[in-house]
Amino acid sequence: MAGRLTSLRVAPLHPVAWWAWAILLAAAAARITNPICLGLILAIAGWVVVSRRPQSTWARSYSTLLRLGALVVVIRVVIQALFGQRIPGHTLFTIPSIALPSWMAGVTVGGPVTADALVGAACQGLRLAAILGCVGAANALVSPFRLLRCVPAGLYEVAVAVTVAVSFTPQVISSLGQVRDARRLRGRAISGLAGVRGLAVPVLEGALERSLALAASMDSRGFGRRAVSVTRQRVASATTLAGLLGLAVGAYGVLDSGAPPALGLPIVGTGALLVIAGLITTSVGGRTRYRPDRWSGREWCTVLVSAAALAAVVVVGRHDAASLAMPVYPLSFPAVPPLAVVGLLLAALPSIVAPRPIDTAVR
Repeated sequence: MAGRLTSLRVAPLHPVAWWAWAILLAAAAARITNPICLGLILAIAGWVVVSRRPQSTWARSYSTLLRLGALVVVIRVVIQALFGQRIPGHTLFTIPSIALPSWMAGVTVGGPVTADALVGAACQGLRLAAILGCVGAANALVSPFRLLRCVPAGLYEVAVAVTVAVSFTPQVISSLGQVRDARRLRGRAISGLAGVRGLAVPVLEGALERSLALAASMDSRGFGRRAVSVTRQRVASATTLAGLLGLAVGAYGVLDSGAPPALGLPIVGTGALLVIAGLITTSVGGRTRYRPDRWSGREWCTVLVSAAALAAVVVVGRHDAASLAMPVYPLSFPAVPPLAVVGLLLAALPSIVAPRPIDTAVR
């Protein structure tokens, strides 16, 4: 007796929730140079990606971004050794120095390289690597096509450009594998300088062509567009422009300590409301969506735990900022802030809360 296969589809997490989780976690990493906390952020992002990434092309880009982050750390350390500021410490070795003219004061080429300076540079590079890891996690967990569907219709043209940019890295990974297999079958070099020279141009060209073809196909099918009258479009454009101007003036009032208080947060709030009103005006319509992404308690939990992680880092930074930094002058072991560690560990909950974005067959 033949069994009947029933496909159980589990709705994946909302793409905006994944990107909000990654951006808030990256914002927390931007305030830290403590290698313990940065390593914890990278471990959390990697664990969530391994637990919940789908079997797709864009999910393979995470390991590449991690390698790019490691390269950033190496480049930052090399720049510090060659051109960094010479600060006394535990001297490791000395690079032959070059005398520079007086108008280049503050810039050095060569000289004594200390362990203090190298560790500080490595921690700064690790911070950027952690930010890249968070962005790479969002890129691996979310399809750029689903992300474009969630963008308001008023920002459709901008969203298409962003989709091309976001999908470029996954397309590079896919093109790299295809070009490498083709060169291997033809007996061409795939490693060394000759291999890199033969891979670079076709890989970049193929990835850019695929991204542009994706955007063109979506645009030709009217993906995300809505029927908006000319009057509504003009009102929405004027409202959005006024809101953007208000945000610019309000940002100046917030950053300038000499500006009057009424020119700061009130103008920022008014500008934000005008921008939201303009976007809602152009996005309201009667167009339906096939399988729309739903926002439920899982999405709120994902956003809230990442916001809690950022809030914990901000609180620790205000009361004990030294615990979030790597002590390099003098060089010593970094502190372990308990509140920041607990807050960052909460950001790993999406690996349990979020559903597995795969289809399973049950007999």
